[in-house]
Amino acid sequence: MAYAVIFTSRLKPSAEGYDAMAEEIAELSRQQPGFLGIESVRAPSGDGITVCYWESLDAIAAWKANARHAEAQRRGRSEWYERYSLKICRIEREEEF
Repeated sequence: MAYAVIFTSRLKPSAEGYDAMAEEIAELSRQQPGFLGIESVRAPSGDGITVCYWESLDAIAAWKANARHAEAQRRGRSEWYERYSLKICRIEREEEF
């Protein structure tokens, strides 16, 4: 069984420094125990979605507690995001073509 963390957001027009931090955090997540994968897109409007896949809820909790990730979250709330939403879902089934 796996889990998906679905993060949707809208960036502020002046989100200076966001892209560099987003790249750093994505790379750091790949190094975490329990990490399975990540998919992310952002529209020119600033709307974006990132889906990060994890082996367990414990792996998700450990990632949330990561100090650098916590710093990115704080900066996101104070500097970069107009709004965001986070959902954690259990993956019951997967199909690919």
